[in-house]
Amino acid sequence: MKIEDGQSLNIKSWSPEDRPREKLLLKGTSALSDAELIAILLGSGTTKLSAVDVAKKVLAHVDNNLDSLAKLTVKELMKAKGIGEARAITIVAALELGRRRKDQSPDEKPKIDGSKTAVELIRGELMDLPHEEFWVLLLNRANRLIKKKKISEGGVSGTVADPKIIFKLAVEELASAIIVAHNHPSGNMKPSESDITLTKKIKEAGKLLDISLLDHLIIARDKYYSFADEGVI
Repeated sequence: MKIEDGQSLNIKSWSPEDRPREKLLLKGTSALSDAELIAILLGSGTTKLSAVDVAKKVLAHVDNNLDSLAKLTVKELMKAKGIGEARAITIVAALELGRRRKDQSPDEKPKIDGSKTAVELIRGELMDLPHEEFWVLLLNRANRLIKKKKISEGGVSGTVADPKIIFKLAVEELASAIIVAHNHPSGNMKPSESDITLTKKIKEAGKLLDISLLDHLIIARDKYYSFADEGVI
């Protein structure tokens, strides 16, 4: 990533209603552009670029796509002109808070009534990762979420999930059913032979404990594959 300097008018010389912080106070958050919101996180710019200009250059690198921005690591963000470690950490932390807010459950645990509902609960954990992770959703008898938990973390092309760990968690939380999920960073939704074998193994193990495997989800960026929807579970 290479972001070059350019001349820019200092934000302090702007009209108050055009300064990001003042604009937020006067008009609310919805009135601000993505660049202006990021500029508030940055706090200031460089000697030649305002905070808004730095934010615009960062967004331009990811084609103004916030999903792509969320996939950048701290080190990748630091390649941008005007973005040091502290600022990169601030941006990453803000995006993570947004993800967590979206995933946060209401007072009543969400009920999973299909693959779409399950994907909404787990997508935020998996969609932006450059490596594979394996997660489990633990459900009660009403198919309401008890807890979601990461089981394992691997490399770009795979991760290993131990059914013993999965069901240990399920027994500890008194779960009646589970949904497992992992991601394919490549964007390929098709399950591998090992994915299919693991799914069968988990399903059979669950029968012994009277804990049903309802689905196995593969999150492939903005798409997903459901073993249940495809009738292979």
